[in-house]
Amino acid sequence: MKNWKDILIAPETTILQAMKLIDETTMQFAAVVDNTMHLLGTVTDGDIRRGILKGLSLDTPIREVMNNVPICELEGKKASYYKQFMIKRKLKQLPIILQDNILHSVLFSDELEHAIKKENKVVLMVGGLGTRLRPLTEKIPKPMLNVGDKPILETIIESFKNFGFTNFILSVNYKKEMIMDYFQDGSHLGVNVEYIVETKKLGTAGALSLLPEKLSEPFFVMNGDILTKINFEQLLNFHNDTDSVATMCVREYEYQVPYGVIETDNHKLLSIVEKPLHKSFVNAGIYVLNPNSLDRIPKDQFFDMPELYKILMQEKEMVSAFPLREYWLDIGQVDDYEKANLDYNGGAL
Repeated sequence: MKNWKDILIAPETTILQAMKLIDETTMQFAAVVDNTMHLLGTVTDGDIRRGILKGLSLDTPIREVMNNVPICELEGKKASYYKQFMIKRKLKQLPIILQDNILHSVLFSDELEHAIKKENKVVLMVGGLGTRLRPLTEKIPKPMLNVGDKPILETIIESFKNFGFTNFILSVNYKKEMIMDYFQDGSHLGVNVEYIVETKKLGTAGALSLLPEKLSEPFFVMNGDILTKINFEQLLNFHNDTDSVATMCVREYEYQVPYGVIETDNHKLLSIVEKPLHKSFVNAGIYVLNPNSLDRIPKDQFFDMPELYKILMQEKEMVSAFPLREYWLDIGQVDDYEKANLDYNGGAL
C-alpha cells in the first residue's frame, strides 16, 4: 500500500530533489505543503519536465513549477464518489483536504478501486434475439453492438465496476459464443464473469432459476440493452435501507392524448380538457433482489420479472420502487441505437 506521507515536500525543495522523490516512490506525484500541512500545490513528472523545457535549472525551488491550484476534494465523502470524481477528470491521484485547506490524505486510483470492491453479484440478461434491431442484429447479438468505441455490454459492465461491483453473471443464448469469446472470465476488464446458458427462452426472471450457486447478498438484475448513468451504490443502499425484498427502478414516462378528453355524468358533459399530458412511472429494467426472492421462480420455465414482483406483493413482502432521475436509454430499436451513439459522441455517456 502506498503511503501518501512519503510524497510530501516543502516549497523550497529543489527540482532535482523532487525528481528523485518521484522516481523513488514510483507514484509520479508529490504534494507541496508548508510546515502546518496546508496544501500549496502538487507536482507531477510532467510538471517537472515542462519546467526543464523552459530552461529552469535543477536547483530551482519546486514552487516555480508546481500546480498551485491543484484539483482536490473535501474529506468525508464516500469512496465511490471519489472514484467517480477521479474517473471524470482522469486523475490518478487526488489530494483530500479539510475545510481550511489542510491536507488530510491522498487517494490513488488503483488502491481506491481495490478498496471499494463489493461482493454483490450483477446478473445481466443478454440472451435476447434483438428482433427490433434487425438487420443490425442478424450477425451480432444486441449487447455486442458498439456504442462509441465499445460494445453496449462492456459499457454496462464498466458502469457497475465504477461503483465497486465486479462479479458478473451473464445469461446468454442468441449468438452466445460471440459474447463468451469477447468477455471470457472478465479478467482483462478487471472483473469476474460467469455464464448462464439458456437453451430456451426463459424471460427476464426465469434464467435466475439456473444460477450456479446460492447467493448470500442482495444482487442486481438488469437487461443487457440499457445504458444509464445511475449510481448503483445508491440503488443498493436504498434497497437495504428500506428493508426491501425486491426493488424495481422506475422512470417517469409522459404521453399526450391527441384529443380533447371529456368527463361526463351520464348524459351530462362536465368538462373538456384539450390534449392533456399524462405522467406515469414505468419499469426501467433494473432490479435489486434479495436471495430469498429466488424461491418464487419456477425452475427452467419462462417467467418474467413483473410476475415475480406481483407474487411478492401478493405475499405482502416489502417491494420498493426506486425512481430514476439519471440518464437512461433502452436500446430497443434502430432509432434508440442511433440516439445512443449521438449521446455518446455528445458526452452524455
